[in-house]
Amino acid sequence: MREANAPVFRRAVIALSGGSIDNTIVRLALEVSRQSHCEIVGVHVVELDWTQPLDADVAERSEEAQRVLDAAEGLVEAAHGRMESVLVQARDVGAAIVDEAAARNADLLILGLPYRTRFGGDFAIGRAVPYALKNAPCAVWVVREPMGEEPQ
Repeated sequence: MREANAPVFRRAVIALSGGSIDNTIVRLALEVSRQSHCEIVGVHVVELDWTQPLDADVAERSEEAQRVLDAAEGLVEAAHGRMESVLVQARDVGAAIVDEAAARNADLLILGLPYRTRFGGDFAIGRAVPYALKNAPCAVWVVREPMGEEPQ
């Protein structure tokens, strides 16, 4: 049962990276979907460097990207939910995710943040999360994985 003051979302875009945090954000989106009956759109971005054209055929990376989307779809289907999958090639992951959320009139964007440290032990937040927090036209939820789950 939904609380009276709980936000109602119509469309949630989730940013899938292929990391262990994907399972967490998919489950979170499913819970939001159950409460608000919102649509879930899973987005995976293949980042291209400036030497490649945006329409470059990056077959091996596209296969890996499809595995990321298939894994998320499997979790959603196992929970009897529905998710639209989107594969995007872009120069910048953060901008691509925010653009996709805006183009789809999403009112929620969920991003996962792996717990990683740089040389010297400083926590690394990357570029996509700050970009989304600054530029997304909708609510942004950032889910950081627990400490100690950093890949070796």
